[in-house]
Amino acid sequence: MSNLNQSSVKEFILLGLSDNPDMQVPLFQLFLMIYMSTLAGNILLIMAVRVDNHLHTPMYFFLSNLSFLDICYTSIIVPKMLVNIAISSKSITSAGCYLQVYFYLFLGETECILLASMAYDRYVAICNPLRYNVIMDTASCIRMISVCWMTGSVVSSVDIVYTCKLSFCGHITIDHFFCEAPSLLQLSCSDITVNNILTLVGATRFLLAPIALILFSYIQIFLVVVRLPSGRYKAFSTCVSHLIVVVIFYGTAMFMYLRPRYSSIEFTDKMVSVFYTIVTPMLNPLIYSLRNKDVQRALSLLGRSIPSLK
Repeated sequence: MSNLNQSSVKEFILLGLSDNPDMQVPLFQLFLMIYMSTLAGNILLIMAVRVDNHLHTPMYFFLSNLSFLDICYTSIIVPKMLVNIAISSKSITSAGCYLQVYFYLFLGETECILLASMAYDRYVAICNPLRYNVIMDTASCIRMISVCWMTGSVVSSVDIVYTCKLSFCGHITIDHFFCEAPSLLQLSCSDITVNNILTLVGATRFLLAPIALILFSYIQIFLVVVRLPSGRYKAFSTCVSHLIVVVIFYGTAMFMYLRPRYSSIEFTDKMVSVFYTIVTPMLNPLIYSLRNKDVQRALSLLGRSIPSLK
């Protein structure tokens, strides 16, 4: 049979970032360092929020969830990437590839909604401070987080069902360093009209809609802040870190998913993918801690409390 469907494909070949043998050791060292930094930074941030009672607020509740999500997000990609480099293998099982696709979509879509929720939290805090504790109570925060995770899970489940129906006709070489849905679509010899529609709808729902909510929130925040007689910097400083994260994450994601896609993955596409899947999760805890004195104080408190636990 010349047409091998996806159930007959036992593995895919990931070409990775470079096929130069001299680059493999530097790449392994670089991505191992980034991954360990990502784990350390996000775990420390989660622990700092837990040990400092002053950070038991909706803002830091969302931030803790973002850190946990970033740990999961980078962990579905980097460990397999490091293993392939270490053993000079480029293969990934078909089951492993589809799991990467599913969790990549699931966690990425969840992060899109979570960042929008964090913008709404800042909007309520600054534009409606007298009702902030009522609107953003514990039950509301838990509901918002639940919606983020459940929506990402449900929508990505639909996407992966249609991805698993693809036929590849023996083409199993993916010109990427992980199994990204568009990369699989380019290999398929099936009719991918439905898949392309799902990708477009998903990009609109999880990129354009959340960014519209974020823009609306920050326009309202700006209009309120400029009218404040004093304390403008303090009011807006809580938003700066979130804005930086939003620009980095949405900017790279929109570059990948809201532009015409060519017939093959270019090196620029791989570099952009590295940035929003691997580098951004490492940068997030740094961005939030470097500008935030409350987080710095909590990290200092955590540092003093660790020796007492021994």
